[in-house]
Amino acid sequence: MSAVGIDRKALPYRRLRLGSGRWISPVVLLLLWELGSRTGFISPRVLAAPSTVAGTFWAMIVSGELPANLAVSLTRSGIGLSLGLLFGGLLALIAGLSKIGEVVVDPLMQIKRMIPSLALAPLLIVWFGIGETPKIALIFLGVIFAIYLNLYSAIRNVDVKLLEAGRTFGLSWWEQVVHIVLPGAMPGFFVGLRLASGGALMLLVVAEQINSQAGIGHLINDARDFMRTDIIVVCLLVYTILGLTADCIVRSLEARTLAWRPALIKS
Repeated sequence: MSAVGIDRKALPYRRLRLGSGRWISPVVLLLLWELGSRTGFISPRVLAAPSTVAGTFWAMIVSGELPANLAVSLTRSGIGLSLGLLFGGLLALIAGLSKIGEVVVDPLMQIKRMIPSLALAPLLIVWFGIGETPKIALIFLGVIFAIYLNLYSAIRNVDVKLLEAGRTFGLSWWEQVVHIVLPGAMPGFFVGLRLASGGALMLLVVAEQINSQAGIGHLINDARDFMRTDIIVVCLLVYTILGLTADCIVRSLEARTLAWRPALIKS
C-alpha cells in the first residue's frame, strides 16, 4: 500500500473490472430488445430483432452489397474531408499568421459559420446538378470551418513568451513559424480534425439523400421504401462504426504526433 492508501498493483485489475462493467448496460439492452421482438412486443415494422439485424449484416457482406456501397460512401466523405482539411488549414494559416490575412479571411469564414451547411444543399443542386459534386461540396462546406476555427485559434494562442525566446535566439520569422507556432498549434488542429471527421460522416447521411444511386444513404432510402428496418439498423451501425474508427485514427495520430506533451506521457 502506498502512503495514500492505494494499492498501485491493484489499479490495472480495477480498471479492467470497470472497463468490463461498461458492457453490461448495452448487453442488457440488446437482450431486452431481442426478447421484445421474439414475444411480439416490438413489431418488425417498427424495429427488427438484433438476431435479424446480425443475419442481414452478414448476408449483405457476403453478397458484396455492403462493401460496394461502403466504398462509395467512404470515397465521398474522404474527398470532402480532405478538401476541407486542405482549404481550412490554408485559410487558418493565412488568417493566423497575418493581420491582413485575418482582416480578409476571418469575416468571410464567420459569415460562412452563420449559414447552416444543410441550407446550402438546394443551392448546390442548382449549381452542380444531382451528381457527385454537390454531395462532396456539402461535406466540404460542412467541415471546413471546424478545421479553420480550431487551427486559427490555436495559432493565435501560442505563448508569446516562446516567440520572444525564439527572437532572442535569433530565429527568423519563418523559423519561428516552423519551430514554435506550428508545433504549438497542433493540439488545436487535432481537435478540429476530430470534429471535422465526425461532421463529415453526419453530413454524408444528408448528402446521400440527394438522388444517390449508391452508398450507405442509398441503402437506407431503399430500405425505407420497402419497410426493411433490419437494413436501416445495419446502415446506422455502419455509420457508428465509421465514426468511432475515424475518431480512433485521429486520436492515434494525435498521440504519436504530440508525444512530447507531458499529458501524453505514460507514468
